[in-house]
Amino acid sequence: MASLLRFALLLFLASAARAEWAVTSSETERSTVAGVEHRRIVVTESETGEEAKLDLALFATKSATLRVIDNPTGADDLAAVMRRTRGVAGVNGGYFDPQDAPLGLLISDGKLIAPLRKARLLSGMLVVTKGRVELLRYAEYAARKTVTAALQCGPFLVDGGRAVPGLNDTRSARRTFILTRGADRAALGFCSSVTLAELGEILATPRIVPDRTLQRALNLDGGSSSAFWFNGESGPFSIRELKTVRNFVVVVPK
Repeated sequence: MASLLRFALLLFLASAARAEWAVTSSETERSTVAGVEHRRIVVTESETGEEAKLDLALFATKSATLRVIDNPTGADDLAAVMRRTRGVAGVNGGYFDPQDAPLGLLISDGKLIAPLRKARLLSGMLVVTKGRVELLRYAEYAARKTVTAALQCGPFLVDGGRAVPGLNDTRSARRTFILTRGADRAALGFCSSVTLAELGEILATPRIVPDRTLQRALNLDGGSSSAFWFNGESGPFSIRELKTVRNFVVVVPK
């Protein structure tokens, strides 16, 4: 019994001493579309002092929605796509193979381009139906004719407002992601080099998405594919991808 009590105490102390992320600065810029804004956030880890920078394009679904833009020839980068579609904000999209074929479900402007695929990495998907934005797990998805955009990716970073346990905590890289907060708000995001586990913890940190409860966050293709673009009141803000990517996720006004 004594050894069990000591073990429980050690677990408690380890949990209590666990490092946490906190917001150390935050700047907001509005776009030319009502209900869409860019939030640049710096967070610091309490134990090591490590910093990470996030760029979020937050939007209300009553004024904006998402499109998935296919890029089969690789001719366009994110900035070119944003100019062509007149989007408000955007990030790179999902995974693709060495031949640039999309991996997992891909629906663009109502057209099925690649089918649903069962794979451990492709555990979730972005689905847009009649302007409504959802993040669904593989088992929750059911094909519907009314789906205008869908992108299968993963892993989930946050579910039920909590960081998903068991994410990789050894490989740091640039990251892009999408999150939902409440039934009527969502965001596209970019983060400086962190692990998947760190990103889940960061996104579940209070004040990252104030005024709303963070529901879910889904990882998109990261590393050299990661890109972010926002058209603010003072002009475009851009973080370029380092290689050609297959598709993009774009915020467009309704």
